[in-house]
Amino acid sequence: MATDIKVPTLGESVTEATVAKWLKNVGDTVAADEPLVELETDKVNVEVNAPFAGTLAEIVAENGANVEVGALLGRIAENGAKPAAKPAATKPEPKAAPAPAPAAKPAAKAAADERPQSPAVRKLVAENKVETASIEGLGKDGRLTKGDVLAHIGAAAPSVTPVAKAPTPAPRAPSEGRQEERVRMTRLRRRIAERLKEAQNNAAMLTTFNEVDMSAILAARAKYGDAFEKKHGVRLGFMSFFVKASVAALEEIPAVNAEIDGEEIVYRNYCDIGVAVGTEQGLVVPVLRDAQTLSFAEIEKRVAALGAKARDGKLTMEDLTGGTFTITNGGVYGSLLSTPILNPPQSGILGMHKIEKRPVVIEGDQIVVRPMMYLALSYDHRIVDGREAVTFLVRLKAAIEDPQRLLFEM
Repeated sequence: MATDIKVPTLGESVTEATVAKWLKNVGDTVAADEPLVELETDKVNVEVNAPFAGTLAEIVAENGANVEVGALLGRIAENGAKPAAKPAATKPEPKAAPAPAPAAKPAAKAAADERPQSPAVRKLVAENKVETASIEGLGKDGRLTKGDVLAHIGAAAPSVTPVAKAPTPAPRAPSEGRQEERVRMTRLRRRIAERLKEAQNNAAMLTTFNEVDMSAILAARAKYGDAFEKKHGVRLGFMSFFVKASVAALEEIPAVNAEIDGEEIVYRNYCDIGVAVGTEQGLVVPVLRDAQTLSFAEIEKRVAALGAKARDGKLTMEDLTGGTFTITNGGVYGSLLSTPILNPPQSGILGMHKIEKRPVVIEGDQIVVRPMMYLALSYDHRIVDGREAVTFLVRLKAAIEDPQRLLFEM
């Protein structure tokens, strides 16, 4: 007896997914709770596990199919039985058997004629009345290229080629190696694009900049880094300092931690800080809940855990839901300065950048070399005034340049 495998509940506001890939084939034996198929939503990837040990009997929703919550994905049979595997294999046979042998050639010919063709290839084929079924395609997936058609024309009827067309292959020949590949956007990438465009369309977005001397942070890490790691089992990074400094600035400038809901402004007495993480699938922003209550060690541990889950594709909907303010660090990729884009419906996002030694003027008009970082705060001007945005960055800068302020909540 076969049991249906259905799309599970995917999380708040998520009603549809795409079948990313089946991890098992029809006929494969599976263990209880073993992953069968991976679904891609606009937020995270979800694995659907086998409800019991048995055999994957049937795949209903193939890779790339869009499915809604509760939709049928496939069926699994108990005790290693394969009730649906054989019927699936024998179904095509009755259809193929009645077809007479002569019909096989037209079928193959039709299949060859249905290969995708670029506009240039179609034009060339139409002008020269070429039968493409007999031409071997050397492009991706057997597709015809201009070179394939031109070579066929030259071999089949060299005398027919008019003098006027002789120059045509010459400029095209060097471009035979220039190929294009069309890849469908993943659901996550489409969602990222939608949200970024939404931020541009709906928010009055501005960015203000400042720079911060990282000397004190670097000195603190050099002095206490080893002892911190031995005690807490995690490295003392930059993110804990910036999260702590952001929390202090958000508490002083609450508009940056708020959002617009219709005609109302929603102010919060908590700070759920999103930390942007780049993955192979795209940018994700897992959230540090109640960051205002976390110690340096707790922040570093949670950031490390969320980063590992993001890279392994194991983030849950809970990890990504909410967030009142976001921090993104383009400096890890070498960015010296950028204008981060808002993560709707949030009203502020802080951009960290590469630390670079630069000459700066200190008290007494002395010019010294210091490790400097540019900071960027993008904000929604509908709710955050310029004075508030600048003050936010000034407060954050003061906390980073003198970390003891964080200890004394100054």
